[in-house]
Amino acid sequence: MTSRDDIFSGTKDVDEKLKFNSANLNQYLKDIIGNDFNIISVKQFKGGQSNPTYLIEEKKKNYVLRRKPPGRLLKSAHAVDREYRVITALGKTNVPVPETYCFCEDDDIIGTEFFLMDHVDGNIFWELLLPNADKKQRGEIYASMNDTIAKLHNVDFKSIGLGDYGKHENYMDRQIYRWSKQYKDSETQKIPEIDNLIEWLPLNIPKDNETSIVHGDFRLDNMIFNKDTNQVEAILDWELSTLGNPIADFTYHMMSWRLPVGAKGLGMMGSDLKELNIPSENEYAEMYYKKTGRSRVENWDFYMAYNIFRLAGIAQGIVGRVRDGTAASSEAKNYASFVPILGKLGWNIVEENN
Repeated sequence: MTSRDDIFSGTKDVDEKLKFNSANLNQYLKDIIGNDFNIISVKQFKGGQSNPTYLIEEKKKNYVLRRKPPGRLLKSAHAVDREYRVITALGKTNVPVPETYCFCEDDDIIGTEFFLMDHVDGNIFWELLLPNADKKQRGEIYASMNDTIAKLHNVDFKSIGLGDYGKHENYMDRQIYRWSKQYKDSETQKIPEIDNLIEWLPLNIPKDNETSIVHGDFRLDNMIFNKDTNQVEAILDWELSTLGNPIADFTYHMMSWRLPVGAKGLGMMGSDLKELNIPSENEYAEMYYKKTGRSRVENWDFYMAYNIFRLAGIAQGIVGRVRDGTAASSEAKNYASFVPILGKLGWNIVEENN
């Protein structure tokens, strides 16, 4: 059986519909990086569903280019300008991110907006249970991941120029509206449980005003880990980042403990985590609480149901891009069968706790 590591790791030749004029790019980057800049090759990373990402091999070092995909797009999606801004700002903090070099909004260079950043060498893990790691490594990887999301949520975002990176009020209302709309705009099948969640969630939002930078898609395969120490070297894929509720962000990350093994590689429920030396849901949450000055989280089940619905919105967006011919991954077409599973899981949480 082919593993997620096999499917998503590494690079491939650039898909025909995602090719661009590398000579134009080379000339543009000479003005940014220096006259001796010279591209040797351009490859496309296999992983990633949303913004196409390329390995730019240059004679002195390697870079990563991330661009808005070509074609018809949802209005609020693929915000590479925001990705560039937040990564650049977080470079001033202890949150691990790549160094950035430039953002280009001129479509004439490669056809769409893009930004350039360092290529961070390290491991990317696509399998949550880390089958190729030993117990010690698994413990180190999960501990560092927990430490990293706590660092992010502890950042004083105003001090690094991100005070206007998102609205400070009504985050959950806006998120539920956004993902409901994105889901409906991309809808390809009728799922009653999703419709139930779209109706129930706005009526049951907890009252809290906590605000931090939120990543929006914080998960194992959006990080690069040091090959020797297993510490997080860089967080990737900031497209969904904004100012928002850190508990919504953290419970999204923790959906893995609630999703069954086999759920698109996103679940661990049913595994012997103790034997694997991976923290349980409670242990992992406690680690985060201590680092962010909390004792517990209220309304955990609301946030978990919301996040499973949100994941359904993300997955349905991928299905919609397959329909529209703009999906960046060959795996994207398989998400159509995943959305109903998420709908049932999310609505079950509501029914069991109300």
